[in-house]
Amino acid sequence: MNARSRCVAALLVALGAVPLFAGSASAHPPFCICKMADATTVRCEGGFADGTGVPGVRLDVIRYDETVALETKFGADSTVSFKRPQGEFYVLFDAGPGQSFDVDYKDIQ
Repeated sequence: MNARSRCVAALLVALGAVPLFAGSASAHPPFCICKMADATTVRCEGGFADGTGVPGVRLDVIRYDETVALETKFGADSTVSFKRPQGEFYVLFDAGPGQSFDVDYKDIQ
């Protein structure tokens, strides 16, 4: 694990953003950090606490009424950018059973 990955993992654990599962198969929990890149574009970076990237992993933008606004995947650099949808939504990073993480629109600054 590189220094940046250790820092992100430690920060997420300290903030309570990453659940800890003692003895679980989920030894390296996922994270997804989304920020506004500009006035209309959201940029998300995903990965696992051990520093593993997530190129090709699915990321969905879902409205509160459960309709899917966008289905996309993380790029080679484990990031994805998209136009911020209007209204209430959340971002779902899903790398498989026990390996998902969501970010509510209210938390995207």
